[in-house]
Amino acid sequence: MANQALVGTGSARGPRLGRAAGTDAGAVGGVVLLLPDGEPESGRGPSAVAHAAALPLARRLAREGRDEGLVAHVVRYRGRGWNGADARLAADAAWAASEVVRRYGDVPVCLVGSGMGGRAALRAAGHTAVGSVLALAPWLPEDDVAAAPEPVKQLVGRHVMIVHGTNDARTDPELSYRLAVRAKKANRDTCRFEVHSDGHALREHRAEVLALAADFVLGALFARPWSRPVADALAAPPPLGLRMPLAAGFRHALRRR
Repeated sequence: MANQALVGTGSARGPRLGRAAGTDAGAVGGVVLLLPDGEPESGRGPSAVAHAAALPLARRLAREGRDEGLVAHVVRYRGRGWNGADARLAADAAWAASEVVRRYGDVPVCLVGSGMGGRAALRAAGHTAVGSVLALAPWLPEDDVAAAPEPVKQLVGRHVMIVHGTNDARTDPELSYRLAVRAKKANRDTCRFEVHSDGHALREHRAEVLALAADFVLGALFARPWSRPVADALAAPPPLGLRMPLAAGFRHALRRR
Protein backbone atom coordinates (compact mmCIF):
# COMPACT_ATOMS: atom_id res chain seq x y z
CA MET A 1 0.00 0.00 0.00
CA ALA A 2 2.83 2.39 0.81
CA ASN A 3 4.30 1.82 -2.62
CA GLN A 4 0.98 2.54 -4.29
CA ALA A 5 0.63 5.76 -2.33
CA LEU A 6 4.11 6.81 -3.35
CA VAL A 7 3.43 6.36 -7.04
CA GLY A 8 0.49 8.76 -6.85
CA THR A 9 -0.15 10.96 -9.86
CA GLY A 10 3.29 10.26 -11.31
CA SER A 11 1.98 7.07 -12.97
CA ALA A 12 -1.12 8.67 -14.50
CA ARG A 13 0.42 8.52 -17.98
CA GLY A 14 3.36 6.78 -19.57
CA PRO A 15 6.72 8.30 -20.48
CA ARG A 16 6.98 10.27 -23.70
CA LEU A 17 9.56 11.75 -26.00
CA GLY A 18 9.35 15.52 -25.89
CA ARG A 19 9.16 17.56 -29.06
CA ALA A 20 12.13 16.95 -31.34
CA ALA A 21 14.86 19.57 -31.56
CA GLY A 22 16.61 19.36 -34.89
CA THR A 23 15.65 19.17 -38.52
CA ASP A 24 12.92 16.77 -39.55
CA ALA A 25 14.03 16.94 -43.19
CA GLY A 26 16.22 14.19 -44.54
CA ALA A 27 17.60 11.14 -42.75
CA VAL A 28 18.13 11.11 -39.00
CA GLY A 29 21.75 10.23 -38.32
CA GLY A 30 21.70 10.06 -34.52
CA VAL A 31 19.57 10.84 -31.49
CA VAL A 32 20.31 12.41 -28.13
CA LEU A 33 17.92 11.74 -25.25
CA LEU A 34 18.04 14.40 -22.55
CA LEU A 35 17.06 13.07 -19.12
CA PRO A 36 16.02 15.83 -16.68
CA ASP A 37 16.73 15.90 -12.96
CA GLY A 38 14.37 14.21 -10.54
CA GLU A 39 14.05 13.24 -6.89
CA PRO A 40 15.04 10.15 -4.90
CA GLU A 41 11.48 9.49 -3.70
CA SER A 42 8.34 11.16 -5.00
CA GLY A 43 4.83 10.39 -6.16
CA ARG A 44 4.49 13.73 -7.92
CA GLY A 45 4.33 14.17 -11.66
CA PRO A 46 7.33 15.17 -13.77
CA SER A 47 8.89 18.55 -13.08
CA ALA A 48 8.24 21.23 -15.69
CA VAL A 49 11.18 23.19 -14.29
CA ALA A 50 13.60 20.28 -14.75
CA HIS A 51 12.27 19.68 -18.26
CA ALA A 52 12.77 23.33 -19.19
CA ALA A 53 16.32 23.27 -17.77
CA ALA A 54 17.26 20.50 -20.23
CA LEU A 55 15.98 22.31 -23.33
CA PRO A 56 18.95 24.67 -23.95
CA LEU A 57 21.41 21.77 -24.18
CA ALA A 58 19.01 19.82 -26.42
CA ARG A 59 18.78 22.76 -28.80
CA ARG A 60 22.55 23.37 -28.69
CA LEU A 61 23.32 19.75 -29.59
CA ALA A 62 20.70 19.64 -32.36
CA ARG A 63 22.09 22.84 -33.85
CA GLU A 64 25.71 21.69 -33.78
CA GLY A 65 24.84 18.25 -35.15
CA ARG A 66 22.53 19.49 -37.89
CA ASP A 67 24.86 18.44 -40.71
CA GLU A 68 24.85 14.84 -39.46
CA GLY A 69 21.07 14.76 -38.97
CA LEU A 70 21.10 14.91 -35.17
CA VAL A 71 17.75 14.97 -33.38
CA ALA A 72 17.40 15.67 -29.64
CA HIS A 73 14.45 14.87 -27.38
CA VAL A 74 13.94 15.80 -23.73
CA VAL A 75 12.28 12.76 -22.18
CA ARG A 76 9.07 13.33 -20.24
CA TYR A 77 9.05 10.89 -17.34
CA ARG A 78 5.99 9.33 -15.76
CA GLY A 79 6.92 11.10 -12.54
CA ARG A 80 9.90 12.75 -10.90
CA GLY A 81 10.80 10.03 -8.37
CA TRP A 82 13.45 7.31 -8.72
CA ASN A 83 11.59 5.43 -5.99
CA GLY A 84 14.02 2.81 -4.77
CA ALA A 85 14.10 -0.56 -6.48
CA ASP A 86 11.55 0.66 -9.04
CA ALA A 87 14.35 2.79 -10.59
CA ARG A 88 11.51 4.48 -12.42
CA LEU A 89 13.55 7.15 -14.21
CA ALA A 90 15.95 4.53 -15.57
CA ALA A 91 13.02 2.48 -16.81
CA ASP A 92 11.63 5.55 -18.56
CA ALA A 93 15.03 6.20 -20.14
CA ALA A 94 15.19 2.63 -21.44
CA TRP A 95 11.66 3.00 -22.83
CA ALA A 96 12.76 6.19 -24.60
CA ALA A 97 15.69 4.38 -26.24
CA SER A 98 13.32 1.69 -27.50
CA GLU A 99 10.98 4.38 -28.79
CA VAL A 100 13.87 5.95 -30.73
CA VAL A 101 14.47 2.61 -32.45
CA ARG A 102 10.77 2.28 -33.27
CA ARG A 103 10.57 5.82 -34.59
CA TYR A 104 13.93 6.31 -36.34
CA GLY A 105 15.35 2.85 -36.89
CA ASP A 106 18.90 1.71 -36.23
CA VAL A 107 20.59 5.00 -35.33
CA PRO A 108 23.21 5.70 -32.63
CA VAL A 109 21.79 6.98 -29.35
CA CYS A 110 23.45 9.05 -26.62
CA LEU A 111 21.88 9.46 -23.18
CA VAL A 112 22.54 12.82 -21.50
CA GLY A 113 21.25 13.19 -17.95
CA SER A 114 21.47 15.80 -15.20
CA GLY A 115 21.28 15.03 -11.48
CA MET A 116 18.92 12.11 -10.99
CA GLY A 117 18.69 11.98 -14.78
CA GLY A 118 22.44 11.37 -14.78
CA ARG A 119 21.90 8.27 -12.66
CA ALA A 120 19.14 7.19 -15.05
CA ALA A 121 21.45 7.65 -18.04
CA LEU A 122 24.19 5.55 -16.45
CA ARG A 123 21.75 2.83 -15.39
CA ALA A 124 19.96 2.63 -18.77
CA ALA A 125 23.20 2.52 -20.77
CA GLY A 126 22.84 -1.22 -21.25
CA HIS A 127 20.09 -0.73 -23.84
CA THR A 128 21.34 -2.11 -27.14
CA ALA A 129 20.68 1.16 -28.99
CA VAL A 130 22.81 3.23 -26.60
CA GLY A 131 26.44 3.80 -27.50
CA SER A 132 27.38 6.71 -25.24
CA VAL A 133 26.42 8.37 -21.96
CA LEU A 134 27.00 11.83 -20.52
CA ALA A 135 26.13 12.28 -16.84
CA LEU A 136 26.12 15.86 -15.54
CA ALA A 137 26.36 16.12 -11.74
CA PRO A 138 24.77 12.68 -11.35
CA TRP A 139 22.85 11.93 -8.16
CA LEU A 140 24.20 8.68 -6.72
CA PRO A 141 23.31 6.89 -3.49
CA GLU A 142 25.58 7.01 -0.47
CA ASP A 143 27.91 4.05 -0.06
CA ASP A 144 26.17 1.34 1.95
CA VAL A 145 27.96 -1.88 2.80
CA ALA A 146 24.57 -3.59 3.23
CA ALA A 147 23.39 -2.69 -0.27
CA ALA A 148 24.64 -3.67 -3.70
CA PRO A 149 26.83 -0.96 -5.26
CA GLU A 150 25.55 1.05 -8.19
CA PRO A 151 26.06 -1.21 -11.25
CA VAL A 152 28.67 -0.46 -13.92
CA LYS A 153 28.69 -3.58 -16.12
CA GLN A 154 26.04 -2.05 -18.37
CA LEU A 155 28.59 0.61 -19.36
CA VAL A 156 30.89 -1.86 -21.11
CA GLY A 157 31.28 -0.99 -24.78
CA ARG A 158 29.96 2.56 -24.32
CA HIS A 159 31.74 5.90 -24.30
CA VAL A 160 31.08 7.42 -20.89
CA MET A 161 31.71 10.91 -19.55
CA ILE A 162 30.84 12.26 -16.11
CA VAL A 163 31.02 15.99 -15.35
CA HIS A 164 30.75 17.26 -11.77
CA GLY A 165 31.21 20.56 -9.98
CA THR A 166 33.60 20.40 -7.04
CA ASN A 167 31.30 22.59 -4.90
CA ASP A 168 28.13 20.59 -5.56
CA ALA A 169 26.17 20.62 -2.29
CA ARG A 170 23.30 18.48 -3.60
CA THR A 171 25.06 15.53 -5.23
CA ASP A 172 28.39 14.51 -3.73
CA PRO A 173 31.14 14.71 -6.39
CA GLU A 174 33.19 12.14 -4.47
CA LEU A 175 30.47 9.55 -5.12
CA SER A 176 30.63 10.11 -8.88
CA TYR A 177 34.42 9.78 -8.70
CA ARG A 178 34.14 6.43 -6.90
CA LEU A 179 31.65 5.18 -9.48
CA ALA A 180 33.95 6.38 -12.27
CA VAL A 181 36.83 4.39 -10.76
CA ARG A 182 34.76 1.21 -10.84
CA ALA A 183 33.41 2.01 -14.30
CA LYS A 184 36.92 2.57 -15.67
CA LYS A 185 37.93 -0.92 -14.54
CA ALA A 186 35.05 -2.41 -16.52
CA ASN A 187 35.22 -0.03 -19.46
CA ARG A 188 38.33 1.92 -20.36
CA ASP A 189 36.30 4.37 -22.50
CA THR A 190 35.29 6.25 -19.35
CA CYS A 191 36.35 9.72 -18.26
CA ARG A 192 35.31 12.32 -15.73
CA PHE A 193 35.77 16.09 -15.66
CA GLU A 194 35.77 18.30 -12.56
CA VAL A 195 34.45 21.84 -12.81
CA HIS A 196 36.26 23.64 -10.04
CA SER A 197 34.26 25.97 -7.79
CA ASP A 198 30.99 25.13 -9.58
CA GLY A 199 27.79 23.90 -7.96
CA HIS A 200 25.09 21.39 -8.86
CA ALA A 201 23.59 23.34 -11.76
CA LEU A 202 27.03 24.02 -13.29
CA ARG A 203 26.06 27.64 -13.90
CA GLU A 204 29.40 29.24 -12.98
CA HIS A 205 31.13 27.81 -16.05
CA ARG A 206 28.05 27.04 -18.12
CA ALA A 207 29.54 27.97 -21.49
CA GLU A 208 32.51 25.64 -20.91
CA VAL A 209 30.24 22.79 -19.81
CA LEU A 210 28.00 23.16 -22.87
CA ALA A 211 31.03 23.17 -25.17
CA LEU A 212 32.43 20.07 -23.45
CA ALA A 213 29.07 18.30 -23.73
CA ALA A 214 28.79 19.07 -27.45
CA ASP A 215 32.38 17.96 -28.09
CA PHE A 216 31.82 14.61 -26.36
CA VAL A 217 28.35 13.86 -27.74
CA LEU A 218 29.12 14.70 -31.37
CA GLY A 219 32.37 12.78 -31.21
CA ALA A 220 30.65 9.74 -29.70
CA LEU A 221 27.72 9.75 -32.14
CA PHE A 222 29.44 10.70 -35.38
CA ALA A 223 33.13 9.89 -34.84
CA ARG A 224 34.10 13.55 -34.98
CA PRO A 225 37.62 14.06 -33.60
CA TRP A 226 37.45 14.86 -29.91
CA SER A 227 39.21 17.86 -28.47
CA ARG A 228 42.61 17.15 -26.92
CA PRO A 229 41.30 17.32 -23.31
CA VAL A 230 38.54 14.78 -24.02
CA ALA A 231 40.84 12.43 -25.91
CA ASP A 232 43.44 12.70 -23.14
CA ALA A 233 40.85 12.08 -20.41
CA LEU A 234 39.57 8.94 -22.13
CA ALA A 235 43.10 7.62 -22.65
CA ALA A 236 44.55 8.48 -19.23
CA PRO A 237 44.62 5.92 -16.41
CA PRO A 238 42.99 6.68 -13.04
CA PRO A 239 43.04 9.04 -11.34
CA LEU A 240 44.19 11.45 -14.07
CA GLY A 241 41.40 10.75 -16.52
CA LEU A 242 38.80 10.80 -13.77
CA ARG A 243 39.78 14.11 -12.17
CA MET A 244 40.39 16.03 -15.38
CA PRO A 245 39.89 19.77 -14.76
CA LEU A 246 37.64 21.63 -17.17
CA ALA A 247 39.89 24.52 -18.07
CA ALA A 248 38.69 28.07 -18.59
CA GLY A 249 38.70 28.95 -22.27
CA PHE A 250 37.79 25.42 -23.39
CA ARG A 251 35.08 26.73 -25.73
CA HIS A 252 37.50 29.20 -27.35
CA ALA A 253 40.02 26.42 -27.96
CA LEU A 254 37.36 24.46 -29.82
CA ARG A 255 36.67 27.37 -32.14
CA ARG A 256 40.33 27.59 -33.07
CA ARG A 257 40.62 23.94 -34.10
